[in-house]
Amino acid sequence: FTLGLGTTITFASSHWLLAWMGLEINTLAIIPLMAQNHHPRAVEATTKYFLTQATAAAMLLFASTTNAWLTGQWNIDQMTHPLPTTMITLALALKIGLAPVHAWLPEVLQGLDLTTGLIMSTWQKLAPFALLLQIYPSNPAILITLGLISTLVGGWGGLNQTQLRKILAYSSIAHLGWMMLVLQFSPQLTLLALLTYIIMTFSTFLVFKLNKTTNINSLATSWTKAPALTTLTPLVLLSLGGLPPLTGFMPKWLILQELSKQDLATIATIAALSALLSLYFYLRLSYAMTLTMSPNNLAGTTPWRLPSYQPTLPLAI
Repeated sequence: FTLGLGTTITFASSHWLLAWMGLEINTLAIIPLMAQNHHPRAVEATTKYFLTQATAAAMLLFASTTNAWLTGQWNIDQMTHPLPTTMITLALALKIGLAPVHAWLPEVLQGLDLTTGLIMSTWQKLAPFALLLQIYPSNPAILITLGLISTLVGGWGGLNQTQLRKILAYSSIAHLGWMMLVLQFSPQLTLLALLTYIIMTFSTFLVFKLNKTTNINSLATSWTKAPALTTLTPLVLLSLGGLPPLTGFMPKWLILQELSKQDLATIATIAALSALLSLYFYLRLSYAMTLTMSPNNLAGTTPWRLPSYQPTLPLAI
């Protein structure tokens, strides 16, 4: 309930203090959810998350008071001075985990269970995004830089991972990068990309939760648990990677088109090439899931290898 309340307060606010309060409520509400299974990894992830979010919130509060001091007003949609606007953009980038301030996100996501990880990757992005959509940075280069670095880091970072939650964290960074690239040219496109990202991430997390898989190796045995679902999951994964003709290709295509209209062909090319990096590790997941069979050969199931098999010794007469 409080998680919903925090985001709703930020959505509804036009005053910086109220927006900050919503973000703080949001952070404090998810912390018990993150630490509910008292595993050292979960506690470590919760601590890391709390520290980064508190830093970002303090930065946001500092920037909004600086803005009030310089311009004499607290309204979110009337940010005129470049200094507080840039500071707020960076604080919100830290909140949602954009590169180069992304390092906490894979670590935190890896320490959580899949349900809380799902909330982290989808719901927790909404409130900072609502604020980013309302402030137009006076320096457009900062958003494009953040976006471009994020798409590249999201692509490179995921290549070497075997843990699914870390792969999904890097995929999140890359997708947020795409949204940042087009934010100032077409906010509607950013919202479309966010919506498709949320829907695809939702289904991916739920599939992994159903199969109880957290790494690539355990994906290979998922066809025994849910054969029909395993056949369809690669479509969701490749859609996340942006492969035509799947849904995930649509926002990427429209974003590239918009960037080309704005004479940013170089940036569009780099972004499109970085999407190939993401596509590579989604292909790896799809391959592990559907194109490899788990060991079910005869040698693997011989009676003496089964744990329940106990040979009966002949009684000595």
